[in-house]
Amino acid sequence: MHQLSNGTLHHLPEQLSVPSYDRAALTAGIVHFGVGGFHRSHQAMYLDRLMNSGRALEWAVCGVGVLPSDALMKQVMDAQDCLYTLVVKNPDGSTEGRVIGSIIKYLFAPEDPESVIEQMASETTRVVSLTITEGGYNFHQVTGDFDASNPAVLADLLPGAVPATTFGLIVEALRRRRERGIPPFTVMSCDNIQGNGNVARTVFTAFADLVDPDLGAWIADTVSFPNSMVDRITPATTDADRALVQDRFGVADRWPVVSEDYEQWVLEDAFPLGRPPLEEAGVQLVADVEPYELMKLRLLNASHQALCYLGYLSGYRYAHEVCQDPLFARFLLDYMDMEASPTLQPVPGIDLEAYKHTLLARFANEHVRDTLARLCAESSDRIPKWLVPVIRENLAAGGGIERSAAVVAGWARYAEGTDEQGAPIVVVDRLKDSVMAAAAHNQRDPLSFLHQRALFGDLADSPRFTKAYVLALETLHGQGARSLVERLTATDTLAHGAL
Repeated sequence: MHQLSNGTLHHLPEQLSVPSYDRAALTAGIVHFGVGGFHRSHQAMYLDRLMNSGRALEWAVCGVGVLPSDALMKQVMDAQDCLYTLVVKNPDGSTEGRVIGSIIKYLFAPEDPESVIEQMASETTRVVSLTITEGGYNFHQVTGDFDASNPAVLADLLPGAVPATTFGLIVEALRRRRERGIPPFTVMSCDNIQGNGNVARTVFTAFADLVDPDLGAWIADTVSFPNSMVDRITPATTDADRALVQDRFGVADRWPVVSEDYEQWVLEDAFPLGRPPLEEAGVQLVADVEPYELMKLRLLNASHQALCYLGYLSGYRYAHEVCQDPLFARFLLDYMDMEASPTLQPVPGIDLEAYKHTLLARFANEHVRDTLARLCAESSDRIPKWLVPVIRENLAAGGGIERSAAVVAGWARYAEGTDEQGAPIVVVDRLKDSVMAAAAHNQRDPLSFLHQRALFGDLADSPRFTKAYVLALETLHGQGARSLVERLTATDTLAHGAL
């Protein structure tokens, strides 16, 4: 048994691919905030792929953790020389293992914010990238405005405060670069937000304006914030995954990452200080990301929400269980065909029909074992960004909203905190208290959940939407989630038959 580290790389089994490049020769050109499973299965993997071909050696990653919970990642990264095992689980049950070496340093901001700031202020850093989750951008779900009242933001704005938030750290690094005459780095968001680069520009500029209006104007004028679309299903690492790495590859890895075999990254080519040759690793560099991101957010991400609440309430616990059920598979495809697809722009080079069926196959991969609990988490950051825009566009165009209304009703029922058998549901959400408080009144006031205007805007004022929503919620309380899906798919079948 080998403990993963630089010293053991050349003693690992042949079936486990290891970096072919000299990690000591790498330079950190990217600082990345939010080194979780997705970053390690995606961006870091693409860079490792380039490095194994002898490219991008000056584009290694310095990871940064900002949250107290990131202290454990710091411990693991330090113990393993920032190495980890990426295990790809194929639909046929086979696995592929690969040690990723593109991350060469990990800094924990609460312990040493100065090192984080100086790493970004260094001329060698040309990109600062982000996977800080949808909620990490601190903006109002409906208006899109930066929330300057956030206590953490207010603390960073106090005179003489040592930056503690992502905003404070990055803006301070940009301030130092400006002061030293060093051109600004590119800020690259890789989170599931429509127009993620535009959102990043809005929130970082807004924070900088509060620090110094001249600095805010400089950032707005000189810093590039490219948009991107990223895709790879990456479940949370479990003890079973650690055991798999140990048994299959003979490696003790405290925090491996597992993923499906599918990967996609579409990126706006806007990097004034340069970038890795990502197109050589399979990344699509484009002038306009929006058609691709809308496709992914409204088909993949919103479909995850369409399956997770209703599937969980029906007794399932994994995504593949839901998608291997023909009834739910039909429901998901109908949502994609009848409600999501009509809101999409043409997507260059993409066969949307094939894409939708590929999604169903990916969701049904039983070896990935993506939990419904993971998909149901942080819904207040997801539904407003992924599904509510679909609802609004269909309401304006007279399109279908019944399936989307059922998904929102499913969230409302899930947020009541017990399943259909009366077992407790552990609701994970940054707005858990307010969301569950609203859901507690569902049966007395069927519109109580929709009255959370910070999440839904004025949807509660739409008679067409509320009629479909209340009917779905009543069915969930009376007959259950499966009956609701049966009703909607039966309606869809009749509609298809009439065409």
